Amino acid sequence: MNKTCPFLLAVVALSSRAWGQKVEVQKPDRDQIVHVETALNHLTVLEMSEPVITVAVGSSAFKVEWRENKVFVEPTDANVATNLFVWTASGRSNYELDAAGAVPQMDFAVDQPAVDPPASLKVPANSTDPSPADLLLRATPIRLYGAEFEKNRVAVYVTDLLVHGGETFIRYTIRNGTKRAYLARDPQVVALVAPRYRESLYPLANSQLSREAASRLKASGETPVETAKGEIRSPRIEPGQETTGIIAIRLPLAQTPPTVLRLIFLAGPEGSVSATLVL
Repeated sequence: MNKTCPFLLAVVALSSRAWGQKVEVQKPDRDQIVHVETALNHLTVLEMSEPVITVAVGSSAFKVEWRENKVFVEPTDANVATNLFVWTASGRSNYELDAAGAVPQMDFAVDQPAVDPPASLKVPANSTDPSPADLLLRATPIRLYGAEFEKNRVAVYVTDLLVHGGETFIRYTIRNGTKRAYLARDPQVVALVAPRYRESLYPLANSQLSREAASRLKASGETPVETAKGEIRSPRIEPGQETTGIIAIRLPLAQTPPTVLRLIFLAGPEGSVSATLVL
């Protein structure tokens, strides 16, 4: 009987897998263009290292959707190639979507490596730094403008902020009013471009707009804000419970008041979770 060497079988199996569909890992690089090979009737997933803010695709021949940190790409025409841009808080990623080809050569997924955990928010202890008590006294309280938030949702309340060392520290509370646990993570922060409201925004400085009030706010677009670091006391929030978090951001020097920020969290069981803040 002709016996096949087990080692040879293993080599053949690994070789077949290597020549089949691919899962790539690409380090984020604003100056790099990543080619993505697709196939008809198949999804390719671009998994970013942080939540996606927005995307732009050059042709309607590709169906592109995104949720949290994942972008789903599906070609609808076999003869069209185009480009794709994906924005996160850290910057822009560039992709070239090749025309749909054979399934064995397609990219099933293109992943970005996980980002390093944020540094601690503790202020270095030296003679020139203010004491914790001084920092608390200097914090600016944030008031809520508009009706109370809806019940049966995950709600975010910004409590106060502090500008220190070129950074703006924002403290917030997340309350889980749903019947399912909510997993929190540091929010993505964007600044609204040319914000407009039914009344002047200047008197609303140091206010958080309620969900209803924020829905009436108009803007020409959004600009990602650099996040320095962040901490959440307890990422898992059970129904009826709450937790506290702090995010440190660096506002652009050219930013002029009134500045309107939006803190975007992971979606909850009952929909989107965000907080709109007027500075």
